[in-house]
Amino acid sequence: MNIKRWIARREPNWKRLNTLLQQVEKKGLKSLPASEIRELASLYRSVSADLARARTNEVGNILLQDLQRLTSRGYTQIYQGSRRQDWEAMVEFCRWGFPATVQETFGYTATATGIFLVMALIAWWFAWQDPAFLSLVVPGHLIKTVRDDGKLWMGSIVGVEPLASSGIMTNNLSVCFAAVGGGIVGGLYTVYIMAFNGVIIGAIASLVAQHNLAYPFWAFVFPHGSLELPAIFLAGGAGLIIARAIFFPGKYRRADAMKFYGTQAAQLLFGIVPMLVIAGTIEGFFSPNPAIPDPLKYLAGIGLFALLVMYCSKRRSAEVPSHIMSR
Repeated sequence: MNIKRWIARREPNWKRLNTLLQQVEKKGLKSLPASEIRELASLYRSVSADLARARTNEVGNILLQDLQRLTSRGYTQIYQGSRRQDWEAMVEFCRWGFPATVQETFGYTATATGIFLVMALIAWWFAWQDPAFLSLVVPGHLIKTVRDDGKLWMGSIVGVEPLASSGIMTNNLSVCFAAVGGGIVGGLYTVYIMAFNGVIIGAIASLVAQHNLAYPFWAFVFPHGSLELPAIFLAGGAGLIIARAIFFPGKYRRADAMKFYGTQAAQLLFGIVPMLVIAGTIEGFFSPNPAIPDPLKYLAGIGLFALLVMYCSKRRSAEVPSHIMSR
């Protein structure tokens, strides 16, 4: 092989690859149009082949080192750079994508919340009027602890906080996944989950109020409930979104509607998971802690809920580009 002729023929490709890599290293892969991204990948493969040939033909250490550096830079930007962009997309979703999705789907979340609250009020009323109804809804050992012992049942968490916290997270995640998945059956199971949980909360609220334990009970609920209950409502909204795609695809074909609305439901689910992890940690370690005064628990719950509302109300300024994660 004529080394000088080979270098003269291949050198323009090396320079072009170097130029593209310099731009990517400064501004990121997204700064390149699609055609140049394809060119970058093609040049990287070509220069990798040149490196292999250079090693075989012993073209000289300096050129060999230059080609090694060039291919290493190409590998970093094409493969490792794509993973970095995935991470950046995740951060972007957390900053702007999730709040935007919450705002776009607020009507569905409000409907799920309404189902929960209406059933909670109905259950509270019936439980207050009829002890027999209360015994049908609330487990007997909880009724006995409140009515006969005059205390709440949360003290059992103290001493086993890690185990309790993980169990709470698992249970809450299963409820939310079921609420989202319930949309597949036309939202019937989603509505059932919202109604059932509303009935449980309403009946328990009536029980503790009848025995003058409402203040410590809600002091326990507020810190983690400020995240846990909104997460459940969002999951219910996600299930209703899927049901809407099935029954009312609108201008879309049903398959396209499932893809479009399913993406929104998945985005809600991405945001719900960390909310439940945080809520489970609070419920295991903070909410039942007898050393923390009840007023501080109320304050923590109100503060967390206020922060959640502020976060979900964020709106991207017009000059910031929108890249909402959809995969």
